[in-house]
Amino acid sequence: MNVSRLCVSWLLPVVLAACATGPKYPEMKSSIPTLGAEQGRVYFYRSGSAFGAAVQPSILLNGVVVGESKPGGFFFVDQAAGNKEVSTSTEVEKKLSFTLDPGQTRYVRTVVGLGFFVGRVYPELVDDATGQKEIEEASYIGPPLQQGVKVEAKAQ
Repeated sequence: MNVSRLCVSWLLPVVLAACATGPKYPEMKSSIPTLGAEQGRVYFYRSGSAFGAAVQPSILLNGVVVGESKPGGFFFVDQAAGNKEVSTSTEVEKKLSFTLDPGQTRYVRTVVGLGFFVGRVYPELVDDATGQKEIEEASYIGPPLQQGVKVEAKAQ
């Protein structure tokens, strides 16, 4: 019994520290800037599940790191319209391709699956209704927002 208490007391802070902190989407949506005429927006998010909480790989959009897959977190990137490729990598790389139209908003959910050594994080495109509903409970983990400032992926 003491061993199980010790394990829980050790694991709980680790799991809680791995979760996203920041304002929830409803609290900060009014500060999200409007889209430019030739741009689209991609929201990236992950559920708050504790399963695989320690696995937080970078998310790449067309080969550029745009953020991390954190439990319970979301961020967005404004991009020029065109073909997009999202990738994540732990022990294997997982990819997702889609087209972004001008003025369009897309939602990419990252999901943790079982791997051989480490969990694998899969990006998956979800429909607008599902994406909008699911980010309502997520915390913003992107860069600080200032009114009128665009959030774009920058080449490194």
